[in-house]
Amino acid sequence: MNATDTAVYGNSWFAAQADAGAERASLTHDADVDVCVVGGGLAGLTVAREVARSGWSVAVLEAKRIGWNASGRNCGFVAPGFAEDIRKIVERVGLDHARELWTLSEDGVEYVRATIRDADMPGVDPVDGWLNVSKSDDADAFVWLVTLLGQELGAEIEGWPADRVREVLNSPGYRHAIHFPKAFHIDPLAYVLGLAAITEQAGVRIFENTPALQIDPAGVRKRIVTPQARLRAGHVVLAGNTHLGGLMPEISETLIPVTSFAAVSGPLGDRLSGVISYTGAVTEARWTDYHYCIVNGDRLMWGGGLATWRDNPHAWTREFRQAIATTFPQLGDVGFDYAWSGTVGAALHSMPQLGEVSPGLWLASGFGAHGLNTTAMAGVLLARAIHDGDEAWRLFSPFNLVWAGGALGRSVVQGAYWASRIKDSVEARLQPHRADLRRRRTERRAADRVKLETRAEPTAVRPAEPEPIQAEAMPVHAEEPVALRRE
Repeated sequence: MNATDTAVYGNSWFAAQADAGAERASLTHDADVDVCVVGGGLAGLTVAREVARSGWSVAVLEAKRIGWNASGRNCGFVAPGFAEDIRKIVERVGLDHARELWTLSEDGVEYVRATIRDADMPGVDPVDGWLNVSKSDDADAFVWLVTLLGQELGAEIEGWPADRVREVLNSPGYRHAIHFPKAFHIDPLAYVLGLAAITEQAGVRIFENTPALQIDPAGVRKRIVTPQARLRAGHVVLAGNTHLGGLMPEISETLIPVTSFAAVSGPLGDRLSGVISYTGAVTEARWTDYHYCIVNGDRLMWGGGLATWRDNPHAWTREFRQAIATTFPQLGDVGFDYAWSGTVGAALHSMPQLGEVSPGLWLASGFGAHGLNTTAMAGVLLARAIHDGDEAWRLFSPFNLVWAGGALGRSVVQGAYWASRIKDSVEARLQPHRADLRRRRTERRAADRVKLETRAEPTAVRPAEPEPIQAEAMPVHAEEPVALRRE
């Protein structure tokens, strides 16, 4: 990728491998289409492609270049579920409703897989498996979650005990894990560029460097103003995430801009495979800890961190190095060749924002920390809603638009993140002591049981020596057996 493209896509490992091609033309003439999609990321391209495959005319307006922000800068994890804890989703909407949402998230995973396979996308390179690792010894909570996912929601998972986890991730801090064999990780920038190509093949017109400046959503035909031309459309899909800005402030203010960070190490050779033999994606936690995977055979991609204001990604590499040294001390000090960041939008309820805002005006947003599956899921749901009138998108109605609190909301989220990091750090330090305490308690209980069992056994009584028998005290009848007894 040339210097200009690197400036657009960041100093990422994926940008270094990609060929974004020549810039697409801007919109310079007025046009009329069935559907206008604002935002050329994963969600926007998916809904555009699916609508166009139904025979409708579609135009995509991208303010910069396709996939320039979160869609091309994430770590490429494609896994079922949502950013919100599934247990909280069940509490909010009930088990049956949560099961339907989970199934939709799995459909998103399969859509990405099938799209890569059917289009034979170059450079995407899917690698199977996702391991959600716990650093807690709470076996009861682990069993409960495995039961909820596997039995109640029907997820295809495997519960891994600590011994099995450490066979593939040689870290002293890891305990049990949940393995998702059908999840996978990919090169996200290669995927979004490939998705743009097949979207155009479906008949969609994509205009880069064409920001939507104004939208009039009233009436049957909506009007969209751009710097050089105007569009008219029967439906408008807002897929611009936090970058809707002044275009639709009432929507953009329902999202908290969250910047996360990632870095890729230099080649680590055999010392990496000796410590990490699992080739799939790994997540330590969904909120405060890290996620990582192996790329290019012997490089370690490490992601995490959270900033509600933009931050320098290189400033986070020191923390990443310390985290790796703590998690895998055998690797020693790991340096990074690439470091980058991406900004996503997160709703207060930690679920996607998906549905019809007003007649003909649709929203696909709020995909922060969900993974690529939700963008595919959202695109398919909205395309079916627009073209076929399908109302499956209403499953997300309980998670409506809520004002995110502006600058105060960002401060609260940032403070909550820091507090969670501190809590996790304390928990990690206490784990060895708690494990030792549990071991000693178990040993003490076992010893107490042995003592109780010993006390409960009947005492063996040795019979006393009989006293000498006096002949005159014991009459003997020859015709009857003699009965001996002590007085």
